[in-house]
Amino acid sequence: MYNIAVLGAGIIGVSTALNIQKQLPSARVKIISEKFGQETTSWGAGGLFRPSTKYIGGVPEEKIRKWSRTGWEFYSSLAVSDKAKEAGMQIVTGYVLSQTKVMNPVYKDVVYSFHELSTESKLKLGFGHYNYAYIVTTVIATVKDYLPWLFERFKENGGQTEQRRIDDLNELVGMYDIVVNCTGFGSRTLFGDKSIFPVRGQLLRVKAPWIKNFVYTEDDAYLIPNGDLLVVGGCRQENNFNLNIESKDREGILERCFKIFPALKGAKIDHEWVGLRPTRFPIRIEKEVIQLKKGPLKVVHNYGHGANGISMSWGTSIDAAELVKEALLGSKL
Repeated sequence: MYNIAVLGAGIIGVSTALNIQKQLPSARVKIISEKFGQETTSWGAGGLFRPSTKYIGGVPEEKIRKWSRTGWEFYSSLAVSDKAKEAGMQIVTGYVLSQTKVMNPVYKDVVYSFHELSTESKLKLGFGHYNYAYIVTTVIATVKDYLPWLFERFKENGGQTEQRRIDDLNELVGMYDIVVNCTGFGSRTLFGDKSIFPVRGQLLRVKAPWIKNFVYTEDDAYLIPNGDLLVVGGCRQENNFNLNIESKDREGILERCFKIFPALKGAKIDHEWVGLRPTRFPIRIEKEVIQLKKGPLKVVHNYGHGANGISMSWGTSIDAAELVKEALLGSKL
């Protein structure tokens, strides 16, 4: 019976822990993290299934398509099941707006539908200031429901949790047969990975029950239904470590979103959120043995998803779980 530690309790960490349980049912799996639930970066995500190669560098497109298909099979099956509400999955139709033609996005042949709107339809909807508009039917994962639902599945399978900060990997040597690193931006200090960088995001969640569709643009402006609230965003600020809510960013977000969707005016702000998307080119999914003072430590990494965290989480977690299984049962590291 193997002892396995998963570091990190965001979407990537919990999804990976759950898939390890599926690959190795007899293993003892523990999630160790300083932050859980709404303290994680995942908690603020809009959750729109719209994987994009734009924010994933150094990964072959076919691999991204594979992760997209795998994730879609999981999310869409939940969205049409009797578990949809508790898992936070909803089927939503919306609009993708762009000044340049969207050429064969990785999700086009995966989601329920993807069609270009006619010029007439685009104008009727008030999207005339964009050259291209597409109507898309996909799935949205409301993280405040989805993350706790994943945790429940993990615990039902015998999973354990421990809330603490790991400052030195030597603490884990001899305690676990393998450690799975899903710490995201924490990998910068814990594993010395200076190639990971933050992309700061700020958004609002507002009460706007009259808006049922998502709107996503290339101009850092989007609306995403999230249960009884609407996510209004956003911004992408590379290497900005600021976790404070900035009024200037709020004003910019609202100005951009009012322009594309005036129906948003009158919405009451419920709360605001700031987070640092852990971004790495490429996403790191690999295994290694780290030589430490107390001895060798087997490690599998799964982090650096950036803006594609929700969309890519299930597919990459399956790959990471397979690497864990190989490291313990198969080929030598």
